[in-house]
Amino acid sequence: MNAVPSRSPARPPRFALVAGEASGDMLGAGLIAELRRRHPDAEFAGVGGDAMRAAGFEAWYDAQELAVMGLAEVLTHLPRLLRLRRGLRERVLAWRPDVFVGIDAPDFNLGVERWLKARGVRTVHYVSPSVWAWREKRAEKIGLSASRVLCLFPMEPPIYARHGVDARFVGHPLADEMPLDPDRAQARARLGLPQDAPVLALLPGSRLGEIARLGAPFLDAAARVATQQPGLQVVVPAANAACRAAIERLLPRDGLAPGDLRLIDGDARTAMIAADVVLLASGTATLEAMLAKRPMVVGYRIAPLTYAIVKGFGMLKVDRYALPNVLAGADLAPELMQEDCTPDKLAEATLAWFRNPHAVESLQARYRELHLALRQDASARAADAIAQLVDSGVAHG
Repeated sequence: MNAVPSRSPARPPRFALVAGEASGDMLGAGLIAELRRRHPDAEFAGVGGDAMRAAGFEAWYDAQELAVMGLAEVLTHLPRLLRLRRGLRERVLAWRPDVFVGIDAPDFNLGVERWLKARGVRTVHYVSPSVWAWREKRAEKIGLSASRVLCLFPMEPPIYARHGVDARFVGHPLADEMPLDPDRAQARARLGLPQDAPVLALLPGSRLGEIARLGAPFLDAAARVATQQPGLQVVVPAANAACRAAIERLLPRDGLAPGDLRLIDGDARTAMIAADVVLLASGTATLEAMLAKRPMVVGYRIAPLTYAIVKGFGMLKVDRYALPNVLAGADLAPELMQEDCTPDKLAEATLAWFRNPHAVESLQARYRELHLALRQDASARAADAIAQLVDSGVAHG
């Protein structure tokens, strides 16, 4: 198929971007700001949210139109999403961008990228799916969609290289955003917590299914810790109103006095910084806890049948789950998965951090090293990789 005609020297460069949720909108805004520094007259359009609009982006569709989660919800919205995808890719092709950037949202973006790449549009996928953890062969398929993949973690480009895919490590925006030395006193003041009390942050997940599986064992573990740590304050950030209601239904718990547990709306990062120890679900929050320099205990449970399938078919390729452990290649944070995710074991691992300040001090130094490794000015490096792809005249398709 013929390539999209090259841009006329008289026309400003055009960048089509698609971000499908709040985190992608923030990534897109940072990317637009950096690309505009390199190309002050550049034009930006596609799918984005308020942050991207504020950066000078023309949103043909709002990012919220892609923000659906869960199988039932996706099926309900499928006809609309398919119409949106058809309309979007045709409009992008007609607009003739110099590059198309799909920001995360792989279920939507990789298909659009592949269609556009086959028609001669240069494509970039920003935020690699977790090929280091699940089905490495996906890297090869992603290469069919993206001319270049921008990775947030340093262990990802070598995986793509094994499959002949051009991938670049750009660093993690969270590492740029969060301070190297978080202010615990300020975080406690913001949450109204005593400066001298032992504090445990409890994060059983941001989805209702996670709270259903982890809420009770996490709260029971906190109750056990409270019996060993006089004056313990437990802070539980709820991601949204539905999560708050789900957590409230699990209260009260034996061993936790009402005044010792504080349920807050959002503000998970502040809760982690304020805490002495964090007990949390496996996921992106473990990275945030590492950047907050807080010792953590990681727990997770999935449906037994799902776990049996994942293990039985060898779909999971890692022995470590928590991002700090994966990045370090070492067991920095205890991981208690499936049948090990019990109140007793969670409490025991949590108490070990409270009781060993020297281990905490050593851990924080290691977390600082990992923070520095990820702090690469991600938006600027991503913009460099995209601008290079355009400016070098890399072939379309």
